[in-house]
Amino acid sequence: MAIGFFDKTIAGSIGLIPKPIIRRVASRYVAGETLEEAIEEAERLNADGYRVTMDLLGEAISSVAEADAITATYIQILDAIQAHGIDGNISVKPTAVGLANSPEDLERNVRKLSQHAAASGNFVRVDMEDSPTTDDTIAVVRRLCAAGHDNLGWVFQATLHRTRADLEALAGVGPNLRLCKGVYLEPEPIAWQSYDDINASYVDLLRYLLPRRDHFVGIATHDDPMIDAAEAIISELGLTQDQYEFQVLLGVRPELRERLRDAGHKVRVYVPYGRAWHAYCVRRLQENPKFAGFVTRDVLRNPGMLLGDQSKR
Repeated sequence: MAIGFFDKTIAGSIGLIPKPIIRRVASRYVAGETLEEAIEEAERLNADGYRVTMDLLGEAISSVAEADAITATYIQILDAIQAHGIDGNISVKPTAVGLANSPEDLERNVRKLSQHAAASGNFVRVDMEDSPTTDDTIAVVRRLCAAGHDNLGWVFQATLHRTRADLEALAGVGPNLRLCKGVYLEPEPIAWQSYDDINASYVDLLRYLLPRRDHFVGIATHDDPMIDAAEAIISELGLTQDQYEFQVLLGVRPELRERLRDAGHKVRVYVPYGRAWHAYCVRRLQENPKFAGFVTRDVLRNPGMLLGDQSKR
């Protein structure tokens, strides 16, 4: 099913919505502004049977000092995860921890995070941003994996034409990866544009990855056709829970994560927090019309979200 006119219209209008309204809506999709709030959300999700990935919102940080400060905050997050016994890890945006300045700064900070995480048996997911950052991100993570940092994970986007070739080139390197569609608006020469083409790419990549069994695959999607295809492949291959998990965003289709959990799948929830919540929400809504549609339908079903109800449940 193609992206509907309603979803596109909502996505195109997000910039006109007053910030206080976005803030109330954001309360469902962002854990809060503080680490304490994020840890509380992570504990609730763990208690309900979900793993978590914690992410400090913010990106495109060109100041070395600020990127280093964000890296230091991620170390605090890792310490809090260990102190509270959270079943969770962290995800970092390359341009938040150095890449907006130089690949060398990204490598230095990701190495620091990998070493700190390894001390407590934890894991660092290096996210993938828009296409101008792809080569540098892959190169940095590849070098670190080759140097023995085996607690690092990749992210690959089904939207990009190059992804299959990237995966083939990286076979056996950095065995933990996340497959998502990709929320960045990319030009037609390098990326699929239609909903159906992106879906077809996603399923093709799943069919390439899951049978290999040399990667742990995070299946990151909220779309029913992709979920159905993934479950069919998992069943067909007889995969076990140590070979894959489903990954979803906080607040988006909670009934989906419940269904997947109840069906016996491991499910990880992405838990973003921080003061940069507005930019995160606006970008998510503008660049992903279906996500905008999910959010707007949630608001229509739950008008209390606009009247001050801060419940994320």
